[in-house]
Amino acid sequence: MRFLRPLALVLVLMATGGVASAHEFEIGDLELDHPWIAEPPPGAPTAAGYLEITNESDAADRLIAVRCVFARKAEIHEVTIDAAGTMQMRPLPDGIEIPAGGTVTLARGGYHLMFMHVAERPVAGDMIPVTLIFEHAGEIDVMFSVQKPGMQDDDHMDMDMDMDGTMEMESGQ
Repeated sequence: MRFLRPLALVLVLMATGGVASAHEFEIGDLELDHPWIAEPPPGAPTAAGYLEITNESDAADRLIAVRCVFARKAEIHEVTIDAAGTMQMRPLPDGIEIPAGGTVTLARGGYHLMFMHVAERPVAGDMIPVTLIFEHAGEIDVMFSVQKPGMQDDDHMDMDMDMDGTMEMESGQ
């Protein structure tokens, strides 16, 4: 079984008000845009997840944890470059602050979600459920699309939910 049936979970999220559009989610004053996972190479034990979080509130919130079914462990990470020019990745046990009225982008080379001990390799086209946990807004189940390595931010997989309930995925230009 490939994770969960994407259509069924999207329909559940839509019924509970978790989906703002086909690939944008909302919880309280937080808007989560284009969550995606980079398809890892065959045999890789990890995968990385990305998205953009906008806080429309006048109070800060914090992404404090992440859970998923396809990896034994999930953490919030940051990539930094030290004074010597060495790139380092480290977990952020206190999470990431989402400032009031601000946007935080989880992207390659910066903040990201790290999925470790992946049970089944995610492949391009998969939809993977991930639970994001915020300090104030609470928990939200989000569908992350898996995309081929090297896809640019402006060349991501767009998802459209047709009126008959079918999902279409196409490459954006």
